[in-house]
Amino acid sequence: MKEFFPFSDKIKNASALALEKTKEQFAEIEKIKEYNQQKILAAFMHNNVCEADFSETTGYGYGDRGREKLDAIYAEAFGAEDAIVRHSFTCGTHTLAIALYGILRPNDTMLCVTGTPYDTIHGVIGLTGEGMGSLKDFGVNYAQVDLDKNGRPDLAAIEKALEIKPKMVYIQRSRGYSLRPSLSVDEIGEIASLVKSKCDAVVMVDNCYGEFVETREPTEVGADIIAGSLIKNAGGALARTGGYIAGRKDLVELCSYRATTPGLGKEVGCTLGENRNMFMGIFNAPIVVSEALKTAVFSAALFEDLGFKVTPASNESRHDIIQALCLETPERLIKFCQGIQSGAPVDSFVVPEPWDMPGYDSKVIMAAGAFIMGSSIELSADAPLREPYAVWMQGGINFPSAKVAVMLAAENLGIK
Repeated sequence: MKEFFPFSDKIKNASALALEKTKEQFAEIEKIKEYNQQKILAAFMHNNVCEADFSETTGYGYGDRGREKLDAIYAEAFGAEDAIVRHSFTCGTHTLAIALYGILRPNDTMLCVTGTPYDTIHGVIGLTGEGMGSLKDFGVNYAQVDLDKNGRPDLAAIEKALEIKPKMVYIQRSRGYSLRPSLSVDEIGEIASLVKSKCDAVVMVDNCYGEFVETREPTEVGADIIAGSLIKNAGGALARTGGYIAGRKDLVELCSYRATTPGLGKEVGCTLGENRNMFMGIFNAPIVVSEALKTAVFSAALFEDLGFKVTPASNESRHDIIQALCLETPERLIKFCQGIQSGAPVDSFVVPEPWDMPGYDSKVIMAAGAFIMGSSIELSADAPLREPYAVWMQGGINFPSAKVAVMLAAENLGIK
């Protein structure tokens, strides 16, 4: 067979060892994929999806049956009472902001119990910037409970913080630009149970990067509302844009008023022909997520063999699709991202460089040769140029292609 990519013996041997090392993890990923795919298929069947549901609506979008069925499928898939899924949600941060502004009111307190949240949400909360219309500008208070020394939720500190009677307890499932572990659904359930035993706060979860990684979602273990992006896991690499919010019916309704306008909520919003992509996306999401997980596990095993610290380790259980690799120097970080870009199906000839990306406090380098711009379920790698000089890699819509890109990135480091 023709060798399309002339890898060095070192990288080929390390790849072979990584594949052997990850057999058990791959088998577990396949089991989860099978369960989640059946769950999604059942949701499609229960909601009588038909070709007419893919029809385009314009203007107000009144009576869009496809839009209504898509909401119902998401609600069923996430074990929630209701959901709102819209292509007009521009990104994960926008979707989270809609939920936060929809639920919180002046003088309410938002208590984040997983340390400082992801960089791009800082401006929404009011941790950065003034006068931009943040929650802080509208009189919403913010409090925070840091993670413990192991990067895990500090339940004792959370219990103490609940004495302030927050309106919302906010949980970030994924690690963001940190090396702390992502949260399992069980851990989220433990936090939700503690909150419910002490107060009536709304438990909200930033579910980005976590959908269909496990067999359950946070709304099945006590979370009241979750939100995420369609150009990450839930869109299955087919949704061209958008986001979703799912959870308690009364809370989803409040979010819908923020998404459109009070009194109209979910009843308006034309779909402009995007329904087909969003239906296909959620249907294919369990398979696409499993490919991304295999890519993450393989990457961990490969870079462990090459002598780098990785998190999670190749044999750890997975709770999101993100793999962090500690490359130790800015030069290696840049070379890794450039290697990933060189293995992309789109823009492989582009050489990424660090730049001042909006929403971040330091230069960021991002490799993303994707069919959908910014799609994090397609293979991408990004990092701020700051210590510990780790890169955060995610996605991979098919493992054979993603494996090549990861090997090219390893080769580009020039390790002897």
